[in-house]
Amino acid sequence: MSSVHINNAKTVTIDCGDCPIQRHAICSRCDGDELHVLEQMKTYRRYAKGEVITYMGEPMRHVGSLVSGVASISQALEDGRRQIMGVLLPSDFIGRPGRRQAQYDITAASEVVICRFEITAFENMLRVSPSLGPRLLEMTMDELDAVRDWMLLLGRKSAREKVATLIYHFAAKNRLLSGELDHQSWHFMLPLTREALADYLGLTIETVSRQMSALKKAGVIALQGQRVIVIPDFRLLQAETGDECNNDQLP
Repeated sequence: MSSVHINNAKTVTIDCGDCPIQRHAICSRCDGDELHVLEQMKTYRRYAKGEVITYMGEPMRHVGSLVSGVASISQALEDGRRQIMGVLLPSDFIGRPGRRQAQYDITAASEVVICRFEITAFENMLRVSPSLGPRLLEMTMDELDAVRDWMLLLGRKSAREKVATLIYHFAAKNRLLSGELDHQSWHFMLPLTREALADYLGLTIETVSRQMSALKKAGVIALQGQRVIVIPDFRLLQAETGDECNNDQLP
């Protein structure tokens, strides 16, 4: 049973042994001594839906991992519009050691909990830990791949492929965190409203709803209410994303 306690303020208490992202977070490769040091360093912070986690250009005082919820990375354009640069999901790392200013706005798209480390203390730990550096590099490369995928998603894919890709991304991450990778069928709670999905994909709400209905009619997904999505077979959904269907790429 998970030991997660959230009070009415912004503080959160989580037992590391029950952390839902422990196998995939920045600390996942650390040994017992390193984990003990990080345990003493960490704090948790809860952000309400719509609350800004970081503003572009502001001083970065913490880095950390998203424990639960969804956050968006965005940047304001000169004409007042806002460009969504990507989506952060549980276990994704926030912040960049060695950089003292935030590069983008990060906003909680749902209620978010972050496991935080004071940036100077984390940088000092990074210099002496044999595990944190390689893991951070690996996560940085994954982030670069995600940025490239996001550019393709927004620039070249059809509306149906965009919706299918985002559903696949959410579902695959949810299944990865569960550790139940042998299941080809899956169901999960969509972490965003259809309005938020439309904003992120550059589509209208009507288009998102229409494409989800089309995927349902084709048997690619099933819907339970507005937010629960059932995926009978991941390979069917992957084929709808427009990406090369390679079974070895399934998480």
